[in-house]
Amino acid sequence: MQFNEGAGLDLSQVSDQRGVGGRVAGVGGGLGVVGLIIYFLFQQFTGIQLPAGGLEGLGGNTQVESGQLAEKCKTGADANRDSDCRVVATINSIQAFWTDQFARSGRSYQVTKTNFFRNSVNTRCGNATSAVGPFYCPADSQVYIDLDFFNELRTKFGATGGPFVEAYVLAHEYGHHVQNLLGTSDRVSSRTGPTSDSVRLELQADCYAGAWAKAATTTPSSNGQPLITNITQEDVNAALDAAARIGDDFIQRELGGGQVDTTQFSHGSSAQRQKWFTTGLQTGDPARCNTFDTDNLG
Repeated sequence: MQFNEGAGLDLSQVSDQRGVGGRVAGVGGGLGVVGLIIYFLFQQFTGIQLPAGGLEGLGGNTQVESGQLAEKCKTGADANRDSDCRVVATINSIQAFWTDQFARSGRSYQVTKTNFFRNSVNTRCGNATSAVGPFYCPADSQVYIDLDFFNELRTKFGATGGPFVEAYVLAHEYGHHVQNLLGTSDRVSSRTGPTSDSVRLELQADCYAGAWAKAATTTPSSNGQPLITNITQEDVNAALDAAARIGDDFIQRELGGGQVDTTQFSHGSSAQRQKWFTTGLQTGDPARCNTFDTDNLG
């Protein structure tokens, strides 16, 4: 995965809160086995479906000046050499894609921020620690991520990792933002099970991530140039590997008690996650990501 070295980066789409402390929620720190389970439970029982009032009424984040990012992340050349800048460029590309897609259907996409944090963070959905993994908060329509999660994908999940895996994770979270804007998240009533609404929501977000990836090298950013110049088959294989390792069956079998209980599925199996990411990647059409009106989830 390579970035256009001359393309400019838009720092307004991120907020770097890694220097801001937060009151730690009662879920413990770290992303060990227990943390991974908490991660799925957090998104299962809160995630995209959090009520507007939030979990504990903790209020919004303390915003901090992303001065260091602004100094070092100016162009695609910076994204090719620096991991933080790479994340910024990826977010810019994802949101440029959705801005274009919404415009094509006569809608207006609402650009939103990704918040970088370390250890814990306050959101309008409540307080969270790094143990929950990356998440989207519908109460403030923003994405939150402790960037150390990408290291955890390799060390705890055993994923190949790499820049395009990071892109897949971010594109998935922005898929939840799209669902929130379109009202799709309101369709979720069943929380668990192999064909539950929660599984359908997550698989659609995977498909949306694939649709972005299909168009990533041709989608112009705000300055008229595509931010991403190359995505290889090796990149795609790494993303599929990551999708397999965050399937409900893999988590239960390899990181849980060893038994697979499909009645507790909330995100979809490894095979399903791979299938729907591939569907988006092959078609490039978000309309083909209608997981809610199909009897064949894979």
